[in-house]
Amino acid sequence: MKTQCVSARSTRSIAAAMTALAILAPMDTAQAAVFKDAQLEPLRDAGKYAELEQKAQARLKANAGDAEASAALSLALTFLDASDEKRLDAGAKQAKQCTERHPMVAVCHLAEAQNLSMQMLNMGMFKAMRMVGTLKASWVRTLELDPGSFVARVELAKLYLTVPGMMGGSVSKAKELEAGVRASQPETARIIRAYIAGEAKRWGEMEGELAALKPSKDSAMREEIRGATMQLAQVFLTDGKDLAKARSLYETLLRSEPDHAGAVYGLGRVHSSMGQPDQAIRNLEHAKTLIGADDYPIDHRLGDAYLAKGDKAQAKAAYARYIANKRANPANAEEARASLAKLR
Repeated sequence: MKTQCVSARSTRSIAAAMTALAILAPMDTAQAAVFKDAQLEPLRDAGKYAELEQKAQARLKANAGDAEASAALSLALTFLDASDEKRLDAGAKQAKQCTERHPMVAVCHLAEAQNLSMQMLNMGMFKAMRMVGTLKASWVRTLELDPGSFVARVELAKLYLTVPGMMGGSVSKAKELEAGVRASQPETARIIRAYIAGEAKRWGEMEGELAALKPSKDSAMREEIRGATMQLAQVFLTDGKDLAKARSLYETLLRSEPDHAGAVYGLGRVHSSMGQPDQAIRNLEHAKTLIGADDYPIDHRLGDAYLAKGDKAQAKAAYARYIANKRANPANAEEARASLAKLR
């Protein structure tokens, strides 16, 4: 593919795809499980990747042919510190080894797709664009081998929805993935419908689908609900200028995930938009102490809030911290850098 032929709209779509990649009726939690193994799945589900790495290495030392342990090691290398390029590369090599030794084991292909998704987030835009086809093939293969995989089905649907048609995107294929589990996995189908509605900018429909989702103890589904809710709230926060609705969505998310940074960060953004910098600062400082804080440009927004308050010294410090953060989102870092330059 000749990347110079890609339109600005396509580039924006890829940017959305890269961001989506970073994003129940009481359901059988095994439906969203990645591992069948009772030793590995609880560690993955809890995000205990250091412990997962140790367990996987011990298992592989005892049995080099342990496919699930091989995939678990790849995921641990990928997610323990996604900003560490050496670990990401090691995770990629481990995933390749897993798929080569166990080509018919779905979780090996899932580990490969997850690692590639994280690597793409750290690549330049056009380099990442060239990898979309490979990523899609990995998710497709995972789903072929395990049609019940929640992660593969939802991630593939999101990929179809967010990349341009010239690169394999397809709303109709996303709809096929939803229809395929509408009866057997209704909550999986519902979260896919929420994303379909969001892609079509049918915000009321997306809000309705999210509201109908039942609480889940499974981390994969919680992450999808959080991601979709944050996406919708961002629309109301910026494009729709409906701060009351954005606040309501963040507050609903906060009730279900009080220990996660996403909703508190979002509320900080709402207060900033309402001209309430002190409350915004309190929310954003609190968000820094919560789970998942590194996923959000908190110091960038703290800089904005301190600047709105008139505290240039604190604003400078916050912007500088964000720019120095190796996990900083490039777009936010560029904005923070521009804001800091104006203060010097």
